[in-house]
Amino acid sequence: MQLAAEGVAAGPAPALVLVPEVFSSLAAAEATWRALETAPGAVMTPYQRFDWVAACARILPPGARPCPVLLRDPAGRPLALLPLFVHREAGIRVGRVIGGRHANYHMPLFAHPEAMALPHDAYAKALLRAGAQAGIDVIHLPDQPRLWNGLPNPLAQGSASPSDAYGLALEADPEAVLKRVMSGDARRKLRQKEKWLTGALGPVEHRVAADDEEGAAILSAYLAQKAVRFAQAGISDPFADPAARDFLAAAHRAGALELHALRTQDGRILATFVGAVDARRFSGMLTSFDPDPALARFSPGDLLLQALIRDQCARDLGVGEARYKASVCDETIGLVDAVLPVSLPGRAYGAA
Repeated sequence: MQLAAEGVAAGPAPALVLVPEVFSSLAAAEATWRALETAPGAVMTPYQRFDWVAACARILPPGARPCPVLLRDPAGRPLALLPLFVHREAGIRVGRVIGGRHANYHMPLFAHPEAMALPHDAYAKALLRAGAQAGIDVIHLPDQPRLWNGLPNPLAQGSASPSDAYGLALEADPEAVLKRVMSGDARRKLRQKEKWLTGALGPVEHRVAADDEEGAAILSAYLAQKAVRFAQAGISDPFADPAARDFLAAAHRAGALELHALRTQDGRILATFVGAVDARRFSGMLTSFDPDPALARFSPGDLLLQALIRDQCARDLGVGEARYKASVCDETIGLVDAVLPVSLPGRAYGAA
């Protein structure tokens, strides 16, 4: 096909225009969402699974309204889904990804790797149109990983997040991984602490909740242990709200959370580790340990983390500079906070 007359330069290629579709509820988006997340080649974090988001929607602030956004290519094929909700904050209607501080990443669910290769401007313009349709003044997308599965995230344009995330790529041989990330002296100390712990309390075991009953026991231990830590630090307990506890239980029942515990033979739970999961990753959300001062010298949290590493394969850990991440993680996942102003009030919010 002749694109330009002889001697006349062809003009620039037309910009790609993505077509947004705004759903009125999670239920309205569910069929499309589940098909997208199970499609071969789908790229997502565990926090964009429908089951995780549906459970977390239980704790949206009063007055918040879910409005998931699907972006299609000009031929109508789904490219990406962003599980947004809108909430009025100081008079501004702010669109955020469902998950808030409970989610380490707020990246969209992409249909395939090629969707991530599309330009930022195409996504930004489509989201601005979606925001206008949904009555949003500004879309705030914190904790956008710069790279995911080695691919650039097209929405990771903005200022650096306050904290990065940390990851650990695992191999088939867990001992090789532990040797890679922990010194011989550190591994010897943990083996000695496990012997001391066994001598004091009897044999301990690593448990992954196999059913709702065991999951309830691990969650109960986490909530009790963490409540003590929050009280000692003078911090408000985010799980004092029954709805927040229901979120964790519902996410576990749906298979979106994996619950780990270090437990004695008589059932005492010494430490817990809770992670959001999908087919490829374990993303650490919550961790706790028994506040009994007599147990501190045994480092039950570190012993559980070592057991968890042995149990996992090719997964990652979460956001923040916790000590355990510095001691075992060998990858830093850079995060970006993106702001997309939709209206004039939204521009003021974005500038602030």
